[in-house]
Amino acid sequence: MKKKPLRSASQSPRRAGKAAPVVPAAKKRQPSPGGVPRPIAPQAAVGRLPSDAEGKIRRLKAQLAAALAQIDELRASADTDFLLGIANRRGFERELNRALAYIKRYAASGALVMLDVDGLKPVNDTLGHAAGDAVLKAVTEALLRHVRASDLIGRLGGDEFALLLWNLDEAAARTKADALEATIDRLTIQFGNDTIRVGISAGVAMLAGDMEPAAAMEAADRAMYARKALRRGQGAPSRPVAATR
Repeated sequence: MKKKPLRSASQSPRRAGKAAPVVPAAKKRQPSPGGVPRPIAPQAAVGRLPSDAEGKIRRLKAQLAAALAQIDELRASADTDFLLGIANRRGFERELNRALAYIKRYAASGALVMLDVDGLKPVNDTLGHAAGDAVLKAVTEALLRHVRASDLIGRLGGDEFALLLWNLDEAAARTKADALEATIDRLTIQFGNDTIRVGISAGVAMLAGDMEPAAAMEAADRAMYARKALRRGQGAPSRPVAATR
């Protein structure tokens, strides 16, 4: 009986559907100069940044938060009167625009009251601008005590103020304007050894949804000057400075 010759590995038959597994050759470590093998760097944890990158991100986030806070402060200061801490002309006109848009959309009611301090110029001329600033501060504090938190007071410049009133009819708006005039007429401001008295004239314009901001300001301004002339004819306080030295 003849022996079957042995088949080499390359001649051995393969089973159908199954390929012989391929084993990748191991990578040789490249020697560094001098023949010393280079160390293999440890791999970073999957999904996690190196500690130095995380620290940099935290610092950038803190810097961004500080920059945003500074932007908010600058925006607020740009809309605020630096002396009185209330809205300046820019801030007030922006809120008036918003108020007119709200009134148009929701058929709400509101009024614009223009206020002009009577007798401030003689105070500045007689006692100086520091005394005039004291008067403006006292007038602002008195006005703030007699309006609601939802109302807005702004200084338009010099001795001119504006007041935005919400949710009231014309009769209530005029009643509020009269009350503010009476409040300032009774006000006495002590400046050093001098007692100062001033007045204020208030003009009212009711707001409508189809009204432009400039038209509202103009209407309230006309009403204020008419009121000032009437008060002057009625003998409104004409003693802006009463010296007590």
